[in-house]
Amino acid sequence: MSKPSIKKVVLAYSGGLDTSAIIPWLKENYDCEVVAFAADVGQGEEELEGLHEKAIQTGASECYIVDLKEEFVADYIFPTITTGAVYEDDYLLGTSMARPVIAKAQVEIARKVGADAVCHGCTGKGNDQVRFESAFAALAPDLQVIAPWREWDMVSREDLLDYLAERDIKTSASATKIYSRDANAWHISHEGGELEDPWCEPTKQIWTMTVDPEDAPDSPERVQLTFDQGRLVAVNKEHLSPYQALVKLNDIAAAHGVGRIDIVENRLVGMKSRGCYETPGGTVIMAAYKALECLVLDKAAFKHREQLGLEFSHVMYDGRWFTALSDSLLAGAGSFAKQVTGDIVVKLYKGSATVVQRRSPNSLYSEAFATFGEDDVYDQKHAEGFIRLFSLSSRIQALNANPIASEGEKKNNGERR
Repeated sequence: MSKPSIKKVVLAYSGGLDTSAIIPWLKENYDCEVVAFAADVGQGEEELEGLHEKAIQTGASECYIVDLKEEFVADYIFPTITTGAVYEDDYLLGTSMARPVIAKAQVEIARKVGADAVCHGCTGKGNDQVRFESAFAALAPDLQVIAPWREWDMVSREDLLDYLAERDIKTSASATKIYSRDANAWHISHEGGELEDPWCEPTKQIWTMTVDPEDAPDSPERVQLTFDQGRLVAVNKEHLSPYQALVKLNDIAAAHGVGRIDIVENRLVGMKSRGCYETPGGTVIMAAYKALECLVLDKAAFKHREQLGLEFSHVMYDGRWFTALSDSLLAGAGSFAKQVTGDIVVKLYKGSATVVQRRSPNSLYSEAFATFGEDDVYDQKHAEGFIRLFSLSSRIQALNANPIASEGEKKNNGERR
């Protein structure tokens, strides 16, 4: 099959080994101009240092580094929090949440420079290829998509290093890289190395963002989060932007070893993978948000929000952010979020984040009704009629199966009259 004619392509560029090799590969195999695009989603200044120069030296004609930190947190992380989405009970969707904002910005750069194609460095085994390409399909179906890992014959880091060496292109990468990591403002993920054996306990060198809970302070720390209609607006009474609030909570919670998980998850492409994730601030926010929901949503509303969160966890994980289903679920969560206003205090201690205080002007909790002491608002005799009606179907089923009990029930009902 002949390759499509491509004049200019925008590459999602990280400066790592894969994308460093992709730039010359694109020029050689497509005879096209390559524009590098890097997204700053809070992965850290060290990850972006020298990136522009490196891209140009590797063969890119331009390199755009776009600051997406505030947009990422405000428009993708915070709405996801309102859904309560947690993938397979544990994963707080850190990698998944970053993909739509990156893909959107990549398309915007492609439009700006007049490109006719976009390119990513995702492998054919992972979820990210689906997430990026689904976003491209929704936002710019006219653009060609190039996925080198599905085209070239290189299969290892050694192959990529040899490829760059043959072209005298310098790289700081080496054949001894152990782990595959992905970082942003919300989390950092770790795969590879000893983690490929699910029987192998992670070593201390896996973790890079949080203190080992065993080495965390012996005294707990309490942190107060303030929400306004579902949005985190202040930490310890200090009003902050969404991104600033997350950064502050990351620093506080990481010092107490909060937010570590070690899971085996089901990838969208069918295989299972094992990964370790660190999400310190996110773990605190999710615990606080759920505690506030429990205070302001009634039983039926909270049940529906739980179901919505389960569905949205798969929507986000599977890369379906730019869909009508995503819009509908976010709108539903946003409706509930209008009531989520108040303060939550979370106690951080050796890896745990425990909600210990909660208050809201929209609270449905009433001490007058809930007290175990004497009250003037609740007549406990009223519960009998409620229970008889609530269990009516069970009662009828049992009576149908036992005629003697049925006669007794009729007699008792007659006596009540």
